[in-house]
Amino acid sequence: MKMGEYFIVVLLDDHRMAKIRGTGLEENIKYMFGGELRLLEVPVNEELKDKILQEFDTARVDSRGAITDVPVAFMRELFNQIVEKKSLGPEVVEAVLQKVDEIKEAAAKESEYLPPPEID
Repeated sequence: MKMGEYFIVVLLDDHRMAKIRGTGLEENIKYMFGGELRLLEVPVNEELKDKILQEFDTARVDSRGAITDVPVAFMRELFNQIVEKKSLGPEVVEAVLQKVDEIKEAAAKESEYLPPPEID
């Protein structure tokens, strides 16, 4: 990794794989744990990394340069933008950041208290 290069990991389950099949994004899929885990790495420049960290208190950069701990709503929208734009370029992260208010609202709902399951 060169200085100033960051990325966001987007995990791919079967449902998400189906959505990117045939888009050309398939050649960017990386496999981990003997192919058990499929993922895309979305490159993020310094400016976009700073915006993400500024907008989301929980977000951080790990030792690999991966931006982690962003809200689930952020990751959902990021995947939607990847599919819509058929790209892993900066425009996908920029499009997500344009919806930051919606994402924060959804993230707030996602992080609300969930009652413990009832055990019979």
